[in-house]
Amino acid sequence: MLDGKKIVVVMPAYNAEKTLRATHAEVMAQGIVDLVIVVDDASRDETATVTRDLASTKLIVHEKNLGYGANQKTCYRAALEEGADIVIMVHPDYQYTPKLIPAMASMLVSDLYHCVLGSRILGGYALKGGMPIWKYIANRFLTLAENMLIGAKLSEYHTGYRAFTRELLESISLEDNSDDFVFDNQMLAQIVWGGYTIAEVSCPTKYFAEASSINLSRSITYGFGCLGVAMTFRLARLGLVSSKVFPKQ
Repeated sequence: MLDGKKIVVVMPAYNAEKTLRATHAEVMAQGIVDLVIVVDDASRDETATVTRDLASTKLIVHEKNLGYGANQKTCYRAALEEGADIVIMVHPDYQYTPKLIPAMASMLVSDLYHCVLGSRILGGYALKGGMPIWKYIANRFLTLAENMLIGAKLSEYHTGYRAFTRELLESISLEDNSDDFVFDNQMLAQIVWGGYTIAEVSCPTKYFAEASSINLSRSITYGFGCLGVAMTFRLARLGLVSSKVFPKQ
């Protein structure tokens, strides 16, 4: 716990057996995490077997692959059911360092913010950490377009390292979001739509063979999906369209 708040880390996992132990060990080494929830989205490797050996960890296994967004929905539902006050998503591929967990949690228990993002862009760590140049360029372009349409000033919308308060998770309609990768983008847009404050911390990352990554074709689909989310946000704000993701306020 931190200041009497229950801290739960959620890990949406798919074929993560090679990096799960190291990620989990570093998460627990931070000394404030009460529970880790691993949701295995029907992995084809031994992710579930590895998870069962980990301390202070709850395992949920999807019988079939439901997608990254659906995995997160299960993660957040389970965390709230376990009484979490602060929920931090850490990918089990060891790309994002869990050492930032205490800093991110502290920013939330202070009641200054409702969401904290670990940004690969702040501090210039993305390329230093090995992000492919084409992904960096796409990230910069999409973030610029999204900031213009959504009206925020985030350094990036595409990080998988995120922390939320219970209040925020209970207030936004996650079930209306996509079951695929664009879920991440919809969720951040919903947070801005709801008027919640978002903080960012600089996060060094590392890219290596075992780190998860979507291929070029799915990246293109994701990119157009992100632009679609931002455009829908802007049109809904202007009252020109109705959207379950962005309901009238």
